[in-house]
Amino acid sequence: MQTTILNDAKDRMTKSEESLQRELGLIRAGRANASLLDRTVVEYYGVETPLNQMASITIPEARVLMITPFDKSIIGDIEKAILMSDIGISPTNDGTVIRLVIPQLTEERRKELAKEVSKYGENAKIAIRNVRREAIDELKKLEKSKDITEDELHNLEKEVQTITDASSKNIDAIVATKEQELLEV
Repeated sequence: MQTTILNDAKDRMTKSEESLQRELGLIRAGRANASLLDRTVVEYYGVETPLNQMASITIPEARVLMITPFDKSIIGDIEKAILMSDIGISPTNDGTVIRLVIPQLTEERRKELAKEVSKYGENAKIAIRNVRREAIDELKKLEKSKDITEDELHNLEKEVQTITDASSKNIDAIVATKEQELLEV
């Protein structure tokens, strides 16, 4: 029972880390990254379809994303979807491919984005602390119902803290990597 609680806590903390990485992948760092278009959906025959399922997305240059639709007749729909998305970059359509040129970030904007990254990191840490609290509450319930001893509770709480510390270090590393990427010119 207690190993189930520990494994569940570890899984949930790992999911928080993965969620943080997905969120940070959407932040523009002044260079092309295909994950920028992960949330972009295009209406295709009346169905909302993710862009990456209807076109290949390549990076021919450091600051250019090239979108090549599998079906050339939907190029206008893709362009409209990109314009309506929250990425804030105007697409260039030449009839066969769409190019997105990622603008260079100003120093001020880089610093703002770095602060935003720190906020995302702090939110992820709050999530893992909540997971830790819930796991410890579950363990205390087991101790209260005499399923585990007080000593076992103490040892299990230490294990939960170890898992939490490891997850927190991972989050710090993810945030530091993204901040470094943003502040690089």
